Parts: sequence; structure tokens; C-alpha cells
Amino acid sequence: MNRLFGGIYSGKKILITGNTGFKGSWLSYWLHRMGGQVYGYSISVPTNPSHFRLLITDHPTVFGDILDTENLKKIVTEFRPDIVFHMAAQSLVRESYANPLLTYQTNCIGTLNVLQASRSVDSVRALVNITTDKVYEYRETVNGYTENDPLGGHDPYSSSKACAEILTASFRKSFLMDSGYLLASVRAGNVIGGGDWANDRLIPDLVTAAFENKETAIRYPDSIRPWQHVLEPLSGYLLLGQRLLEGERKFSCAWNFGPSLEDSCTVREVLNKSVKEWPAIRWKEDPAEKLYESPALLLNSGAASMKLHWKPVWNLQAAIQRTISWYRSFYEKGVVLTSDDLEAYVSQAKSQQFVWCQ
Repeated sequence: MNRLFGGIYSGKKILITGNTGFKGSWLSYWLHRMGGQVYGYSISVPTNPSHFRLLITDHPTVFGDILDTENLKKIVTEFRPDIVFHMAAQSLVRESYANPLLTYQTNCIGTLNVLQASRSVDSVRALVNITTDKVYEYRETVNGYTENDPLGGHDPYSSSKACAEILTASFRKSFLMDSGYLLASVRAGNVIGGGDWANDRLIPDLVTAAFENKETAIRYPDSIRPWQHVLEPLSGYLLLGQRLLEGERKFSCAWNFGPSLEDSCTVREVLNKSVKEWPAIRWKEDPAEKLYESPALLLNSGAASMKLHWKPVWNLQAAIQRTISWYRSFYEKGVVLTSDDLEAYVSQAKSQQFVWCQ
């Protein structure tokens, strides 16, 4: 593992905000396996069960709010990271309708606090700001959104993340053009994988209900989303982080890391594939009043493919199979398959001679 991504993360000091969340815990684990000195900053452990708790890695975590400017700056100053992965966010659409003020504060002002705290410490050479595929202004497209498409967002969550993207670009142009760290933002699709127990997430709702012998109510079965295993965007973030740590300024911009366009499919298709992997999964359409969500999201990752030489390792079928197997193993045997999935993912990438494995 230490030789992945040119071995650049071995021995590096890496700060991850939001490390206790689903994607944050997977990223922390991967970096830990590569010999990185991982330090976490999160407001809490968001779920029970918790992937973060199940992994039992020994990297230190400080529990604090990214809106607490002084505490955040103190942590960054004391740890002196080489690179920062900013994942802390209010990431739920329904919660953004219920609590728009906190959503905008966390996703906009919180991001500004992380960018500014990192700028105040000369050890920081790179920062990757993780946003979402939902930052784009909705339009019908069969080729997927590219990084140059207009930003927007109907719901408070999406628009707050679009604001964070604008903020990131402005901060880079205003403060980091001639000196300071290299700053990039990344937009991924609907990630799946073992260890996600957040509210209002398709796979977590399905497997929890299956274990309890219940039926899951589905709000938007015909919505189209860019589904991908969590390790896919993480490999993109890590490859981008490598290039930034190597001082390649041309990569200091916005990037899409999504699945192949043919793997962007409806919720209904994912449901049917999931049922085949675990027949205990049952679902029905939710007749309740629905809040607005974009009917179709497609990401175009052509720039990442051509310029970073990044591409997905697993197709949708493999991603669903790995994800459902992870949960079945956890619920039926109490066994966590995170290490197995990571090993299998890296092994397949090596067999196909992916650039980050060479």
C-alpha cells in the first residue's frame, strides 16, 4: 500500500475534516494503510453504527466545529499538516430544508474557515475541498455536466455547495495565485459502499430495513444518479492530492470524479440489482409529499480521464455487489469487510495498470 500514488502519502501529515463520516472514514483508513499520519477534525460521530468506530484505527481525532474559527486554527497550527482534505459538511438534502441557516453556515462559512486556517500555516502545501455533483444548475444533458457548466442548485444543500465552489475559486484567485498552498475542489457522484448509515440514503435504508424484515419507502424510484463505489472518487481525490503535493499548479482547479455514463442509472435499477444480491430487501414507492430534487444527474469525468489519467475501477454491478456483501457480512456475521474491499480494489487497479498503482 505504501507505494500507491508514488508513495507520496507515506509519512505525510494529513488533516481530514469530517473524518468520522462515511467517505471520511474510508479515506482515513486508506491513508492510514499507506503510512500517512492522519489527523481528524469532526463535530461528532454522526451515526450509530459507525464505520469510523468499527475501523478502530489509531489516528487522533479532535471533536470540534469548523464554525469555531479559533479552535480550528489552533488545531491546524498545532498539527501542521502537509495536505488537508476538507469533507466536513451538512450533507443531507432534507436537513437543508429543515435547517437552511446551519446548512449555509457550515458549507459556506465553515469552508472559508478551513481555507483561511490552512493559509495561516506554512506547512500546508495542498488542500482538496470535497463538494458534490449537485453543484450544477439543472439542465437536461445526455453527456453529463462538465466542470465548466454553470453552478446552481435548487435545494439549500445543493446551492450551499455551489456557493462553496464559487468561494473556493475566489479564494484561490484572491490569495493563492502567487504563493501558498495549491487548492482544488472535487465533485463526485452518488457514492455507495459499506459503512454508510446516514439518514435518507438509498442503500443504508434498504439494508437496515432488510435486517429488520421491513419494507423501504422510496421517494424517487425513477431519478437518475451517477452511482459509484466510495473507493472510486477517493482514488481520484488521492491522485489529485498527489499532483498538488508534487507542486503541479495546473491541477489546482475543479474536477469531476464520476462513474462511466452507462453506470448512471435510475434508483429503480439500483433497487432491482440490490434485491438480487440480498433477497431480503423489499421496497415500495413512497406516496408522501416530496421535496424538490433534481430528476437526473450525470457527471462527465472526461477532464480527469484525459489530464489526470484517472478512471473507475469497478462498474456498477461490482459496486453494488461489494456494497450489499459488506452489509450482509456485518449484519449476519458481525464481520467488517472494509480491508477486503480495499485490497480487492487495489488489486484490480494494479492488474489493469492504473496510473496511481505504478
